[in-house]
Formats: sequence, C-alpha cells, structure tokens
Amino acid sequence: MKRLLLGIGLVLAAQSAMAQAEKDHNFTVAKNLDVFHAIYKNLDLMYVDTLDADNAVGTGVGAMLKALDPYTVYYPEDKVKDLKFMITGKYGGIGSIIKYNSLLKRVVIEEPYENMPAAEVGLRKGDIILAIDNIDMTDKDQSFVSDHLRGDPGSSFILKIKRPSTGKIMKMKVTRRAIQTPAVPFYGMQRDGVGYINLSSFTENCSKDVRKAFVDLQQQGMKALVLDLRGNGGGSESEAVNIVNMFVPKGTLVVSNRGKLKRANRDYKTTVEPIDTVMPMVVLVDGNSASASEITCGALQDLDRAVVLGTRTFGKGLVQMTLDLPYNGMLKLTTSKYYIPSGRCIQAINYKHNNGGTTEHVPDSLTKIFYTAHGRVVRDGGGIMPDVEVKPDSLPNIAFYLAGVKDSNELLHSYEVDYIAAHPTIAEPEKFTLSDADYEEFKQRVLRSNFSYDRESEKFLKELVKLAKFEGYYEEARVEFEQLEKKLSHNLSKDLNFNKEALKKLIAGGIIPAYYFQKGRIRHTLASDKQMKAAIELLGDAKRYDDILRTPAASPKKKAG
Repeated sequence: MKRLLLGIGLVLAAQSAMAQAEKDHNFTVAKNLDVFHAIYKNLDLMYVDTLDADNAVGTGVGAMLKALDPYTVYYPEDKVKDLKFMITGKYGGIGSIIKYNSLLKRVVIEEPYENMPAAEVGLRKGDIILAIDNIDMTDKDQSFVSDHLRGDPGSSFILKIKRPSTGKIMKMKVTRRAIQTPAVPFYGMQRDGVGYINLSSFTENCSKDVRKAFVDLQQQGMKALVLDLRGNGGGSESEAVNIVNMFVPKGTLVVSNRGKLKRANRDYKTTVEPIDTVMPMVVLVDGNSASASEITCGALQDLDRAVVLGTRTFGKGLVQMTLDLPYNGMLKLTTSKYYIPSGRCIQAINYKHNNGGTTEHVPDSLTKIFYTAHGRVVRDGGGIMPDVEVKPDSLPNIAFYLAGVKDSNELLHSYEVDYIAAHPTIAEPEKFTLSDADYEEFKQRVLRSNFSYDRESEKFLKELVKLAKFEGYYEEARVEFEQLEKKLSHNLSKDLNFNKEALKKLIAGGIIPAYYFQKGRIRHTLASDKQMKAAIELLGDAKRYDDILRTPAASPKKKAG
C-alpha cells in the first residue's frame, strides 16, 4: 500500500512539475510578445524617422526564423505565389527560364520550355528582354522581369525583345498559360533493355507521370529500370510514398513522421497494389538528392527493393507543413522528423536554437546501425549512403569559372547564342559534339577576352611556400620552388587545350536545349554518363545485383519496420 501511495505521489509530483514548466513557458512567451509590441509601438511613435512597418517587422520575423532551421520560412502575401510554385510546380506565365546577363545588364531568355508560349512565339536563347507592355526592363533585375512575365493564364501582353544574332528589335504578342514544369523531363529505353526515368522534382501528381513512363517502358520491352533522382531536391512526401508503392506490396510501411504534436504523427503505408515487385532497379542519387528523394531511395534500400548507386545524399530528414497566416501570408514550418522503414532518420545537421541559431553536422562516428528487411547494415544521420558508390566525372577548374563566375559565364553564353544562330539544325543529342574547328573559334574568343581564373595548383604552391618559410625549409629548396613555379605559371592556351573534351561537353550542354529542349540535354548527358554506365552494367550482372541485396552472413537478421 505504501509503495502504491509513493508511486501515486511521484506521478502527481511529476504532473505538477510539468504543469509548472508549461505555465512558466506560457508566461515567458506572453512577456516577450508584450515587450516586442511595446518596443515597436514606441519606435513607431517617437523614432526620428518614419518606420516602414513591413520592413521593420519583417526583419524581426526573419531574425526569429533564422535561429531555427532553413526550411521554416515566412511568405508575405506578395511571395505566396513562390511557395505555391514550389509545391505544385505550376504558375501562370510564358514557360521559359530567364537569366540576368551581367555584361548586357539585361535579363535574357535562357531556355524556352517545349510546347509552351515562349517557344511557340519563337523566342530563342539569348533574346534580350527590352519591354513588357511598354514597361521598360532596362536595369531591372531577374525577379522584377519574372514578376511581369507571370500573370493569370489567358492574359496577354506585348513583349519587346532584341535578337543579338541579327540586331533586330521585335515585338510579339504572348498569351500566358498555366505552366507546369515537367516532373519527368525525360524517359526512354537505353541499351540492353534498361529503361530510364528522370524525376526532377516531387511536385503534385508527379507519381502519375512516373507510373505512365514506367508502363510505356514496359510496353517497349523494359527488363530493368534506372530511376534517376540526382539533383532532385524533393517536395511532396505523399508523392514519394506513391512512387515507392509502384514497386512494393500493398500495406508496406514507407515512412513515419514524428514531432511535438502527437496528433500530427503519421505512418504512411502503401495503399494500392504495385505495378512490379521483381524487376531489377537501380536508383541514382547524389549530394543534391534530398527530402522526398531520400524517402524514395531510402525506403527502396531499406526494403531491399532496389540498389542505390551514386554518392551520399543530402541528408534532409525533416518534414514541413504550411499554415495560413493573417493578411494572406503563409508559414512553411518544420513540424517533425521522418523515419524510413528500417527506423532510421537520415537528418545530417542538428540545428541549435541558442546564440541566434547554429548548425552541427552529425559525425559518422555518432551514427547508429539499423537493418534492412534482409538484414543488411545501414546507418542513420548524414543522408543515404549508396549501396554502390560511383563518383561522377568532375569538371575541371576552368570549366567552373567559365560556367559560373559573373561575367565569365557571359563569354560562354554569347558563344552559344552565336553558334545557335549560325546552325539551323544539329545532330541528334546522343551524337552531337562540337567540332574541333568550332572549339578552336571558342578558344580564340576566350584568349582575346579578359578571362582569367584562379588555378588551384598555383594556390596550393603559394600555401606550400608560405608553410616552408614558416618551418625554415624554404631557403634550402628555393631553386626547386622557383622551377616549380615556372612550370605552374598561368598558360590559358595550354589549359584550354588540356581541358578541350570537358569544355566541349559543357558548351554542348548549353546549345542542345535550343534544338531539343531539356530532354535533349539529358539524352546528350546520358551518352557519356559514368554513373549511368555503372548502373546498366550492374543491372546486366544478375549475380552481382542479387549479392548486393542479399542478407550478409555476418549480420544479425532484423526486420525493417
């Protein structure tokens, strides 16, 4: 009886402590909100200048959210459309990628989408946007131009452009349409009966596109599948579940959400009969495969349904939901972590809320062991480790500068625009390559320009010299250092020759979409894709494929769940 009374007393004491803690928390929240309100009220009343309320309060909200994780974001009314586009992939517009050209100080057309208004009215890569409905676009940034190109589907406007290849100024009437970026920009049969599906995002109904592509490939005689999730930053969790459902039995647990609100916790199981549970599959991933991509490849890995190939994924194990706010704003906030079938959460970063918000990567040494359905060892934290690691071919340093550095990339862009103007047609994407004569013309343009870039070898040599001087070895090795410095001296012509093949591929990637759109670029890339080649070879080796998914003899067998 005494034990029972003691137990009841401990429970009551614990409940009392919890109630007090909640009361203290609620008081602290109310106090700080009152303080914030009082500070702003007095600033608005007495500060020497008139406050911009949207900016001042928005800055405060931004600072508060910055102390959390980067996925919790406030969208005021004028930015809600960006959130909706992120979720649905839909917007009202002309269907084209645009970019700001830093040399022209203008926004230009970069890549029209296939069968969309931009392509249908004849817009081309490089066209300079001069005006939209008589509103001058001079010196306007990309966001401003984008806002004016978008609008209600069915509405029309007059677009004024300049075509750099001819110098002509042109006006055209463009009617906006409901645009949805393709979730599956390309699928098709590859060699040896292997089907290929490229899934670029997990937007609404993307699982229907994947299903349609899979059925079409089946009818073409597909014997094995490569699902490409490289560069796919995720999106809808339910769409990820629907895609996994295509390949595993009905009633299988795919992912579980766990957060502060118990009523919001949810287990997602497959709800319909699958299309195929036995076809060999490889899922391609990389460091930019995140969120719903990781649910998809992680669940297929945990269930031993597919081999994951490529490099470690991003490691986003958090789930967001959206809330409506007053005055038509919205809040996207992190509410839970997700756990894939083995029970692991693959979140790579711990977000700490003290000191204004800090981050901490989970070291591999602190990750825990979990087991797949067949007993294979997998780990939590740090993303999904592929079953077969294959690193892609890396771009040379000079290519990064030509493709990504301000002003330098305009050199590449202008060459591509001129090439497109001079060539009405080109070979099929799989066969297209820049000729040696064309590359030589590009090389001469680069040499005539003011293009420069930092050579990594020179950087490391300077650091080595600095270290040698610090440790007292430099004088003894001075002659050798000077000789090495001469050999590593900047020689742009030599670098352009040495990296010729890589740069030809880079240029081709910018030219092909003008003729064959986004799917053409993917087709071209697949022809020399190191990871794709490894996937096809693996799918052609049934024994190796089965060995990878087989239960390791040394591992204790545990069920995923």
